[in-house]
Amino acid sequence: MRLFTKIKGLAAVTCVAALASSAAFAQEMTLKLGHLANEQNAWHLAAVKFGEELSTLTDGRIAVEVFPNESLGKEIDLINGMQLGTVDMTITGESLQNWAPMAALLAVPYAYKSLEHMDEVASGEIGEQIKQQIIEKAQVRPIAFFARGPRNLTSQRPITSPADLDGMKMRVPNVPLFVDVWSALGASPTPMAFSEVFTSLQNGVIDGQENPLALIRSANFNEVQGYVNQTEHVRSWIYLTIAESTWAKLSEDDQNAVMQAAATAQEYERGLLLESLAEDRGYLESKGMTFVEVDGAAFQAAAKDAVLANVSEEIRPIVESLFSE
Repeated sequence: MRLFTKIKGLAAVTCVAALASSAAFAQEMTLKLGHLANEQNAWHLAAVKFGEELSTLTDGRIAVEVFPNESLGKEIDLINGMQLGTVDMTITGESLQNWAPMAALLAVPYAYKSLEHMDEVASGEIGEQIKQQIIEKAQVRPIAFFARGPRNLTSQRPITSPADLDGMKMRVPNVPLFVDVWSALGASPTPMAFSEVFTSLQNGVIDGQENPLALIRSANFNEVQGYVNQTEHVRSWIYLTIAESTWAKLSEDDQNAVMQAAATAQEYERGLLLESLAEDRGYLESKGMTFVEVDGAAFQAAAKDAVLANVSEEIRPIVESLFSE
């Protein structure tokens, strides 16, 4: 098996295929898998792993070309392409709520208390309902899910409870749900472009911001923030998906092979995620940041009403049940 890299314009394209051998069948199908992450991202590495596994399981009959860095199109364009039959696969998440409202459950603040709790939901009855609605309404079939690193609050003072947030100026994405949740928690949220955050922290325009550890690290926020408060306020997952039209072309044996390869990719990605979380924490601590444990239950209770007010009526009962678990 080989990893081939092609350059198409400025886009790096990774092609996973098996060399023909006396025991292998000729290649019959090539699946195009486009996504938004770069080549170092765990999602990309897991996508490549998926292609390797699928090639092995089908004796080289099915190959997978992986197009990172939006080189095959932006996320919504890829979903549209899958519906039109011009793209076979992508990695996508809550953007699917444009077609399937239940996809909003992939990233609801404080809905999931831990990684294990999120796994239970994603792989359980609620997760199955989400997947079925995506298949029916978006014509896209989720075949595996990848966990994202949780979002945490950084600041210049330790924050352990909502009371510590009183009046704190913090950057949030320009999303009403985020603004309302942090307002309910007692902060003064300020929507701002991500490109402006470092300078605004440096100049004291804002006192804090919230993002996953990987982004806190890559943006060098350790230079202008002293604390990582482990609010873990958004835990979320994203799907590895295949177009329903492509899925329908596969034999039952090949569908089973796709699912087996997807399960391997999911497990592989989880290992990469856990490694990166530990590595990012170690790096940030080595740069002087202090990690602070918070009263998660108090944050969740204070955020509940704002969260429920911002989700659709269709998913509100499910969100309320998740808060009660």
